[in-house]
Amino acid sequence: MVSKEEMDKFLNSEFPQTKCTVESLGDKSSTVRHKVGFSELRPGGTVSGPVLMTVADVALYVAILGEIGLIPLTVTTSLTINFLRKPSSEKDIIAVCSLLKVGKALAVGEVALYSEGDAEAVAHAVGTYAIPPSRQS
Repeated sequence: MVSKEEMDKFLNSEFPQTKCTVESLGDKSSTVRHKVGFSELRPGGTVSGPVLMTVADVALYVAILGEIGLIPLTVTTSLTINFLRKPSSEKDIIAVCSLLKVGKALAVGEVALYSEGDAEAVAHAVGTYAIPPSRQS
């Protein structure tokens, strides 16, 4: 299993452009934070859908790599998101991911996204990742 520190180092090296930070990692799960600023907002003062999808995708990636190891070519094959309510423009987005299955070739998980401190989810995502053949043996 990959530690939070190893994951932070990996993300900083491989994805320096991400604004997501890992809050926790382990036991087929992850929690990821994305700071919300002006560039994340769309007209009407809500956090944009692409930002929410990005945070969900990163949470899935982190949880999966936490289980299988740091295999960068593990890639998203499907991501479905349901937007449930307007996120706060003044609070960070928190993504809580739980993996449902980690197989030899595919991993499936779900992510609940929240405005920090709020109990009700602002979005729910389900995603599938392909695991490279080198890991499948």
